Amino acid sequence: MLLNEEMWRMSGMVFKAHPWHGITLGEKSPNIINAYIELVPGDTIKYELDKHTGYLKIDRPQIYSNICPALYGMIPQTYSGKRVAEYCNEKTGRTDIVGDSDPIDICVLTEKLIPHGDVLLKCRPIGGLRMLDGGEADDKIIAVMNDDPVYNERYDISVVPKSIINRLKHYFLTYKQSPDEKEQKCEITHIYGREEAYEVLKRSHEDYLEKFPDLDRMAKIVRGEL
Repeated sequence: MLLNEEMWRMSGMVFKAHPWHGITLGEKSPNIINAYIELVPGDTIKYELDKHTGYLKIDRPQIYSNICPALYGMIPQTYSGKRVAEYCNEKTGRTDIVGDSDPIDICVLTEKLIPHGDVLLKCRPIGGLRMLDGGEADDKIIAVMNDDPVYNERYDISVVPKSIINRLKHYFLTYKQSPDEKEQKCEITHIYGREEAYEVLKRSHEDYLEKFPDLDRMAKIVRGEL
C-alpha cells in the first residue's frame, strides 16, 4: 500500500491533474473557489470537459445564434447528486427533481478578455440560477473573477446589473431550443444570492465525496496531503 501511495504522489509531478478530480474547490472555499473554464464569449463551438480523460473536447458546434455571454465552465470536485436535488426540491416545493449527475456549472463575470478555455481561475461566487433541465437540477453558479477591477466589489448577485443577468437567463433558456419548438426544455425557477450559492457548493462537494471517495483520497496523496 505504501508503494502504491508513493507512486500516486510521484504521478502528480509527471502528469496533468484532471480538472474535475485532481483540482480542489480551493483553500478559501466557498468565498474563493477554483473554476475550470471550458467556453468563452464568442466561441461558436460548444467545448466540454471529457470526464473520462480530463481533456477539453468539442461537444458540438453552436447550433443557433446565441453566444454564451460569460466565461463558462465547471467547478472541480462537485457533483449534482441527491443532496443538490434535495435542496432544489426544497426551494421549488417539488419532490420529483433529481441531480443531473454532472459537476456544478459556473459562469464567471470579468471585464478582461480571456481568449480561450481550458484554463483555471480563482473566482468569488455571488449567487446562481436555479435551473431545471428535463426535470434535473442543473444549477448555474454565478461568480466574479477574483481581483477583477470592475466586478471585484460585487459581493452578491443583487448588485449585478439586471441586463447581465437577463443575458445569462436568455442564453440558458434558449441555447437548446429550436426555432420550431414552442415549449422550453429548460426552466429557471429562481435567481438566488451568495448564501444559497454557498449551500449548493457545500452539498455538491458532499455529493462528490460520496460518489468518488477513492478519487478524493488519490488526489490528496498526489498533492501531498496524505
